[in-house]
Amino acid sequence: MRRILLPLALSTAIFAALAAPLAATAADNDISKVNGTVQVDAGQHAGDVSSVNGSVHIGDGAVVQEASTVNGSVDLGAQAHAAKLGTVNGAIRLATGSQVDGTVEAVNGAISLARSAQVNGHLSNVNGGITLDAAHVAGGLETVAGDITVGAGSHVEGGILVDKPNNGGWFHFGNDRKPTIVIGPHAVVQGTLEFRREVVLKVSDSAQIGAVKGATVEKFSGAAP
Repeated sequence: MRRILLPLALSTAIFAALAAPLAATAADNDISKVNGTVQVDAGQHAGDVSSVNGSVHIGDGAVVQEASTVNGSVDLGAQAHAAKLGTVNGAIRLATGSQVDGTVEAVNGAISLARSAQVNGHLSNVNGGITLDAAHVAGGLETVAGDITVGAGSHVEGGILVDKPNNGGWFHFGNDRKPTIVIGPHAVVQGTLEFRREVVLKVSDSAQIGAVKGATVEKFSGAAP
């Protein structure tokens, strides 16, 4: 598995994507704002939803295409559905039973998946924790400086990658703390767990994981290490 996060390129791409609707006439079901929160009500269907300097909230059972923001969080409500989620400088939260068909990407922000949430693509960030609570990610997990908790009963396909800072020439994030990776009880991680920097890897004695590269497994029993 070789995936390289490009946070600066991602930031530029998201800025460009958000600016485009502001410079042209957006599709009827697209929603965009500058300096404000975007709200998609429960059960509503929308196209691309975006904000600059504001958060994006997708209500329970709503359906959207791409939801993205710069300097704000993205919340996907219970049983809601999105094609893709992305943010620069903000958290991403998936509520119970929500689903994302493609990627979930944050640069400086935590990502959390509640029970039965599902991401069919790759899930990644640079800084900030990644937490799964009995959730499913089909395209693998990736971070540079964040902790990862694959909670009890969660399922990850595509493995885990913790990349090293300064990879590809981008700037140092100033965080030399070792990320902590926890694989909880009865969790399953299929694919390689690859660590290109020092980490603390704690794995439940009831979890199932693939091959480990670059770290030593510390086993634990019970609900948490």
